[in-house]
Amino acid sequence: MASFQLRIKCLLAGLVLAIAAPLAAHAGQSCEPAIPDATAVQAQLDMAVRTVERLNASAADVVIIGRVGQDLSKYRQRYSHLAFAYRDGQQWVVVHKLNECGTAVSNLYEQGLGQFFMDSPFLLEAYVAVPQPEVQQRLRAILVRPQVTRLHEAQYNMLAYPWATRYQQSNQWVNEMLAMALEPQITTREQAQAWLKFKGYVPDTLNLGPMTRLGGRMFKANIAFDDHPNALRFSDRIETTTADSLLAFLQKAGLEASHFVIQ
Repeated sequence: MASFQLRIKCLLAGLVLAIAAPLAAHAGQSCEPAIPDATAVQAQLDMAVRTVERLNASAADVVIIGRVGQDLSKYRQRYSHLAFAYRDGQQWVVVHKLNECGTAVSNLYEQGLGQFFMDSPFLLEAYVAVPQPEVQQRLRAILVRPQVTRLHEAQYNMLAYPWATRYQQSNQWVNEMLAMALEPQITTREQAQAWLKFKGYVPDTLNLGPMTRLGGRMFKANIAFDDHPNALRFSDRIETTTADSLLAFLQKAGLEASHFVIQ
């Protein structure tokens, strides 16, 4: 018990440092102040501890980790959000793109795994994709300043079209960063998207009804459809970069060495 409590304290200490050091200015804050539920926080920290243990046992240095932040089952999707996680000495650091409080603006953040699982998840479950060793090396080289911000677009759209650059959503940033890591000549988002298309990445198509599409555009700042081709959006077929489609691409392209699920 004492050992477990010590691990929790260490995790909390790392969490404070992570919150204090975002990669971009104007770190995102919660939309509304709320008192955390002690039981939920304990479960989230337990999840973080289990994840650290599995990551350490994997011998990986860089992974791509997915979480179930919201229920997407009606769209036949499991995981909602992807991030990179890399080993930094005895700690694991998460690097990902987050939308700020439902606005149309996003930033990049460095966090501990404790914070990663404390973002009001729908379900405490993680999918960890362990890239091939050479892919890990290339990813680690770009997860530092200034490379890590090179393909970041602050204008956020939860359903951004994968083959356009007007907006960018969180999973799309991970996908484009993967392309830049594997092809050093890539310096723009257009080039990253062209590489992904050439390598066979296929985005998922979400079938949205007209009222869902209209409601999202009218009432949510972080949802837009004006970057999608008219033929698709007016037939309510929205192509976007989902976590599930990116994870499938890693396997199909032979970029993944292994994967495991943590619950």
